[in-house]
Amino acid sequence: MRHPRSGPGAGKRRGRGPRIPATTLRKQQAALANVDQITGAKIPKSFVFSRGKLPSTLRHLQHDLRKVMLPYTALNLKEKKRNNLKDFVNVAGPLGVTHFLILSSPKSLPHLRFANSPQGPTFTFQIEEYALAADIANSQKRPRCPPGIFKNSPLVVLSGFSGLGNPFESLVEYFQHMVPAVDPSTVKLAECQRILLLKFDKEKEVIDFRHYSIKLQPVGVSRRIRKLMQNNQVPDLRDLKDVSDYVTKAGYGSESEVDDEAATVSLPSDVDKLNQASRKSAVRLQEIGPRITMRLVKVEAGLCSGDVLYPWPVEKEAGGKKGNVTEEEIEGQEETDDGLEDESEDEMEE
Repeated sequence: MRHPRSGPGAGKRRGRGPRIPATTLRKQQAALANVDQITGAKIPKSFVFSRGKLPSTLRHLQHDLRKVMLPYTALNLKEKKRNNLKDFVNVAGPLGVTHFLILSSPKSLPHLRFANSPQGPTFTFQIEEYALAADIANSQKRPRCPPGIFKNSPLVVLSGFSGLGNPFESLVEYFQHMVPAVDPSTVKLAECQRILLLKFDKEKEVIDFRHYSIKLQPVGVSRRIRKLMQNNQVPDLRDLKDVSDYVTKAGYGSESEVDDEAATVSLPSDVDKLNQASRKSAVRLQEIGPRITMRLVKVEAGLCSGDVLYPWPVEKEAGGKKGNVTEEEIEGQEETDDGLEDESEDEMEE
């Protein structure tokens, strides 16, 4: 039988510090999840949701946009019809969500809103054309979209926005802070697998939204050798007389092989077994969707409310009260949505 210890050290836990309450641990873990451990900057997170009833194609577009914003978004976020915009703001705060992408389908063309939470501003776009990720894949001979490319955020590339002034300067700042910043001195090249291209067409005054996957291929290495190195499997050599026939057989090259010097780069570090710093690699972009052509139609100072900053408030009588159109349009379409649930919180904490 063991007897309790007596003396000055009795009742103390040896080799351990004070016990930390579980609630405090959870708060500390949530705070660490919102901060980049390398740069120390706050990680931007997003909600992609809809206001009002959407047709099935726009529902698929909403899911595609969530995949674009991975991994710092709630892929399975659900809404209920009783939820309003304030409910999303209240949930966004504890989860560290900083950006909203809001789809709606008024009587005219569909709208996509980019907003900062909780105080705005809000950029409202009219979607003139769009194609789903499934449509892009069906149009390609060899679609490429491995699930591993969504483990890291895309690289945002902006084109055509220089010299435009406001409100496009504010819009550029929004797009730049929509995903985590990349430090060229510390980033791992293997983590750069997607590009989000936002190009402004000055003639048509529209923005082209494109989503690509990045693929590196070593220059001068045949397609058969690449497959052999990537799959780590012994090829079928039954119909060949010698192993050299497998390498020198005609037709082994890739149809998409490009020898353009502009498409080749010298890697500063090794990426994988094939793409190493000792040889040149070709950079290939393959569109994975979605594809959107959108036009900026409104900028508001707040979150779907406030003063209208663009277009300039000249026709006040024809437009009604300044800053209320977007909010009424959003709130008037809440009758058919389905559900904001707790799994979004678990997903964002991961």
